[in-house]
Amino acid sequence: MAQEDGTVHYDGPSGGWGSLRGISSVFGKEWATPLAIETLMRQNKPGGFMCVSCSWAKPASPHQFEFCENGAKATLWDLTSRRCTPDFFAQHTLAELRGWKDYDLEQQGRLTHPLRYDAATDRYLPCGWDEAFHAIGRELRALDPKSAVFYSSGRASLETSYLYALFARLYGHNNLPDSSNMCHETTSVALKQVIGASVGTVVFDDLSSCDCMFFFGQNTGSNSPRFLHPLQEAAKRGVKIITFNPVREKGLETFTNPQNPLEMLTGKETRISSQYHQVRPGGDIAVLMGLCKHVFAADDAAQKKGRRVLDADFLQSHTRGLAAFEAQVRAMPWSEIVAQSGLTREAIEGAAQVYVESDRTIGIYGMGLTQHAHGFENIAMLVNLLLLKGNIGRDGTGISPVRGHSNVQGQRTVGISEKPELVPLDKLAKQFGFKPPRDKGLNTVETCEGILSGKVRAFIGLGGNFVRAIPERDRMEQAWTRMRLTVQVATKLNRSHLVHGEVAYLLPCLSRAEEDIQASGPQAVSMEDTFSCIHGSVARRKPASEHLRSEVAIVAGMAKATLPLNNKVPWDDWVRDYALIRDQIAETYPDEFRDFNKRLFTPGGFYRGNSARERIWKTKSGKAEFTAPKTMSATGFEDAPGRFRLITMRSNDQFNTTIYGYSDRLRGIEGTRDVLLMNPGDIQRAGLREGQVVSLLSDAEDGVDRRVHGLVVTPFSLPDGCIGGYYPEMNPLIPLSHHDEQSKTPAAKSVPVRIRAEDGILRAPLREPPGHSTRPA
Repeated sequence: MAQEDGTVHYDGPSGGWGSLRGISSVFGKEWATPLAIETLMRQNKPGGFMCVSCSWAKPASPHQFEFCENGAKATLWDLTSRRCTPDFFAQHTLAELRGWKDYDLEQQGRLTHPLRYDAATDRYLPCGWDEAFHAIGRELRALDPKSAVFYSSGRASLETSYLYALFARLYGHNNLPDSSNMCHETTSVALKQVIGASVGTVVFDDLSSCDCMFFFGQNTGSNSPRFLHPLQEAAKRGVKIITFNPVREKGLETFTNPQNPLEMLTGKETRISSQYHQVRPGGDIAVLMGLCKHVFAADDAAQKKGRRVLDADFLQSHTRGLAAFEAQVRAMPWSEIVAQSGLTREAIEGAAQVYVESDRTIGIYGMGLTQHAHGFENIAMLVNLLLLKGNIGRDGTGISPVRGHSNVQGQRTVGISEKPELVPLDKLAKQFGFKPPRDKGLNTVETCEGILSGKVRAFIGLGGNFVRAIPERDRMEQAWTRMRLTVQVATKLNRSHLVHGEVAYLLPCLSRAEEDIQASGPQAVSMEDTFSCIHGSVARRKPASEHLRSEVAIVAGMAKATLPLNNKVPWDDWVRDYALIRDQIAETYPDEFRDFNKRLFTPGGFYRGNSARERIWKTKSGKAEFTAPKTMSATGFEDAPGRFRLITMRSNDQFNTTIYGYSDRLRGIEGTRDVLLMNPGDIQRAGLREGQVVSLLSDAEDGVDRRVHGLVVTPFSLPDGCIGGYYPEMNPLIPLSHHDEQSKTPAAKSVPVRIRAEDGILRAPLREPPGHSTRPA
């Protein structure tokens, strides 16, 4: 699909029939059991099964179908009828499998048996659970605990996460990186410093009482589609939704509700954003500076008439640092703001006037703000804007980072953190009779540095696809094999399982959709959504294999085999009854989790609270902090002739590193992920043409050769000097050193690269529907 300017795009709205076709395609490919429909009908409903995809809210009064396209795909992916048995590994060496596509690896289906790596044959061989646990324990006991890393993806339950963090500290380290390090760690660091709470202040009900939303760098249509329902309701009641994003994402343009028969039959669309501004990647600091500059000017004009735009009482009572920030804003010339943002003064002032005239505004953002070298300043500037009018700590206001993985926020809440100051170590010491380590642990970037240097000797992965998700993939894969021990807990095969240490185990676990029966009967687990509400989840589906174990049981099994006996740490009792784990969580975190078991299935979840929402500022000064940015560009590098700013993006046919298919429907790209998206003007200026095959080369000034080959030039609507490519395919281009200065979140939303033409033109039409598997024959 192409527009008049030749750029690919999608003609339809987000949602609608396209969403239903997307779900149907995965159902057909996975041969999922008909009982999967029953699971979907219980998904994200009180007392039901909580989706393993994003962390969006599970409302107390749900829709009939409280799942989105990506949530349905994630559930069907787990409930596939395909099985990846030991016979599969008997037929393929790991060296061979490393040549397969990510999609084809996961298409082998659910892992069914615990496996150990055999170096003599370069294959995974079946083994017993006790054999695996004893070997893992023996290896861990032989290592310095500080040389081991316990990574977790954002899917593991609160119960599993709590035990996993306890296991690490009993063993002797705080090396607990998780997927938050790669996406929203900037949020945790910035919000903690400026408002004293490390998560967003908005709750679900605020979405229905605001009159304005400002969106920055978040792709709702692909990453959190259920958000489209309250956005549609807000737009219909006249809420002004102002969007800043380098990419025109369909979910923030128009939406047809698949649950509304009239809209489906008539094709009626709701326009979501009232203004949509394609800011340059890294230009958000400048945009926010311009917004604040107009707010100050509007306040000057209002004071002449005896009124105020600023919330003077709030600013006086609750904030610190306004004078210095205001002086910087007033001194900043509009010419610099325009140059850095890529937007006109008129466009920025038009957006700012909406903010001036609104009473209750919510600031919403995603990784378009966090994944920059100066992501901290991005978020701090958004807080500055909200503080000017007292838009934190009132109903219908606040700051709202939209989190990814279903429990990535909850894992931090119950102790998955490399920062000991964020964990109640004194309470843990008293509860479990040990001396917790007090030194700072390794985050994701530091883990990678440790693997490269040889200091990290063991890696335990609780879910996820770490090797595929991190920067510097090529260098990291070479260094990975020098580790002594690697253990991966997973449901399906992925790239990380094929890159291994000297001793390696692949341990298959239950998915959240599968019934978990322990000695005391069926078990429930819990997770925290993006609005800090805790939800219980109960599964009913039969497990994919009788040999699977729950994540709780696997963590306990490894811990028992590794640690000395401690009567205060009853691993077997906790596996028998997860309610006992929740009792321990409530003891460690009494303010957030009091009466945990009694409140587990509260409709809509129970709110664990947020001090900043109550205008209690747990900062060093005791007040909300205005922050004067030290730069006007978040990129961390200068522009140069021939240098482009690369954005890594996800398609609507993937979730993080999981690739469901080759249809990026909402961008009009079908059948391939090997594309380089450029605006037509940049294509012409670079001397390229549509369909030409090119390579991207890193333009970081560190002398390291990084490149990705075989990308097809594809015209797309992007700001000048900005190009786009898919994550995780573009990860080899991201230097490990290119990260947010304060949080070390990889800066994947503005990567310096150059384009090099290759011989050859794409033979097949780019916009053909996807064909069969791309796996090598």
